[in-house]
Amino acid sequence: MSSEIPQDGLVLVVRENCPTCRLIAPVAADLEARGAMAAIYAQDNPDFPGGLRVRDDRHLEVSFRLAITIVPTLIHFQGGVETARVIGWSRQEWSNLAALDDLGPGLPDERPGCGSLSEEPGWAEELQARHGETGLDAATVTLQFPEDPFEIMDVRGWSDGLPVVPPTPARVLAMLRECTLAHDHVLGSIPPAGVELTVEKAAINAVMAGCRPAYFPVVLAALDAALDPDFAWQGLLSTTMGAGVAVIVNGPVVRRIGLNSGFNVLGHGNRANATIARALVLIAMNVGGARPGGTDRSTQGHPGKHGLCFAEDESDPAWQTLAVSRGIEEGRSAVTVFGFCGTSIMNDETARTAEDLVVSLARSLEAMCQIRSSRRGGGILLVIAGEFWRIFRESGWNRARIETALHDATAGPGGKTPMFGPGDLLVTHAGSHAGLFSTIIQGWGSGPAGSQPVTREVET
Repeated sequence: MSSEIPQDGLVLVVRENCPTCRLIAPVAADLEARGAMAAIYAQDNPDFPGGLRVRDDRHLEVSFRLAITIVPTLIHFQGGVETARVIGWSRQEWSNLAALDDLGPGLPDERPGCGSLSEEPGWAEELQARHGETGLDAATVTLQFPEDPFEIMDVRGWSDGLPVVPPTPARVLAMLRECTLAHDHVLGSIPPAGVELTVEKAAINAVMAGCRPAYFPVVLAALDAALDPDFAWQGLLSTTMGAGVAVIVNGPVVRRIGLNSGFNVLGHGNRANATIARALVLIAMNVGGARPGGTDRSTQGHPGKHGLCFAEDESDPAWQTLAVSRGIEEGRSAVTVFGFCGTSIMNDETARTAEDLVVSLARSLEAMCQIRSSRRGGGILLVIAGEFWRIFRESGWNRARIETALHDATAGPGGKTPMFGPGDLLVTHAGSHAGLFSTIIQGWGSGPAGSQPVTREVET
């Protein structure tokens, strides 16, 4: 491939897999025969158009340098300076550019072009990283053969123990394209070290976590919520109790990025669920310095410290979503972060009424929360699966009534000893409609001395 662009004359960029490019192939041949064509660059097939002197641009370097967005594009250069360009086919405009008045006899007067391959997802960022100015501040780590990037990142302590994705400039740029903030915008100080987190650093760790670029707005919203003093992220990272971060997602963004709210919702098998909260974990480690045995003082920890993210099931309009219950406008996307210390599956195969379920749930909550601690209750995230919600719905209950009934049923004799303070019990709806199960997620602390759930809207 010749990447040296001619200084004078006409330059044409085409690709065979474009009807308009195939349409104007005779015109390209005519211009070359008349000596007006300085160079033809093909994005996909260097033998197209056939019989002409075509330069191979399958690496798309020339297309990138010429900022080609549509093919065919015809450009006129004079003394190395572009004087004019025509996008697509227009007999009048091509004739004006070539100073010839008889181009394309028998062709239609105009035809729109096709998208340039250099603008396809993934290519734009890769080309920017290879041939342009990335604008990124992070240092580049160069590896020598036979060094393995996955092993090196683990050895250097950039991993949570699972393999991480190498954050190449192209991948980071693709992540940043999903954000309206500047790459050097400071999002806040990450505990425990209090190091400033820029959007670029967040994007790097989101890449490492395995996030797709479309997930990045959700990651940023979760970060904003986690940095709220009420969430007490510093405490979550340094407690011996072993706390992790749960992220509950609501709204249109759930379908847009493919989050799971059904089968195995709290388990494996979905990339968005598996990586969004993990990005926060890696940020806390790689930016904030929260490493086990260092400032992370978890006595035992739990699998959820890798991060837990799930979407609420919003398929039934009778269910008020968690986000709406916490003040987010209906139809908007939002995240809620919740500091947690483990999960427990609750099962009741015999309950047939809402009242029966409340009794079972209350006993399970009491068993999980009656711990020898200075804080009774400590905050609970209750995830009601499909069959439990069906029973509640058929009994005419809604979210508010479920919460009230659970508060009353766990308040002790005469309701004098509330197990949960205001806002300490969060009720969500997620999981399949197969099986009479729900999950109790134990929170870390509550009230001024602990971590409180925080909700933020997702900016998309």
